[in-house]
Amino acid sequence: MEIHVLEREQRLDRPPEEVFPFFAEAKNLERITPEFLRFKVLSQVPERMAPGTLIRYRLRLRGVPIRWLTQIEQWQPGRRFVDMQLKGPYRCWHHTHDFEPDSGGTLMRDTVRYAMRAGPIGELVHGPLVAPDLAKIFDYRIARIEALFGGR
Repeated sequence: MEIHVLEREQRLDRPPEEVFPFFAEAKNLERITPEFLRFKVLSQVPERMAPGTLIRYRLRLRGVPIRWLTQIEQWQPGRRFVDMQLKGPYRCWHHTHDFEPDSGGTLMRDTVRYAMRAGPIGELVHGPLVAPDLAKIFDYRIARIEALFGGR
């Protein structure tokens, strides 16, 4: 199983204590996800996230309907959280969100480690389809987050 890594980093004008609460609210994912994915949070997420919290989503990948179940694996308010796919399109998906103070603002970093399903066939579609799609999705997120919080 080949593990792929996607990383994105951005600097925001606001401190982590102002930025983190936005990401602590699962429904806000809908605001920073491209419309072509038709992304919808299905779960009633508790007011306070914690390790073990489950979040259900629905989306479309290249027109194919997908149900996705994520579990919060680590939860460090204001600093970091990690979600892991329990059910979804990937063999594994492990997404770390880091928020670091940075000269009065925030250095925000996403690190996604993921593996394709379907062995060699999955790897064949990774390069021409999956990797560019993920880059497009995360680049869109950067633009939306910068519009919401200001970037540097």
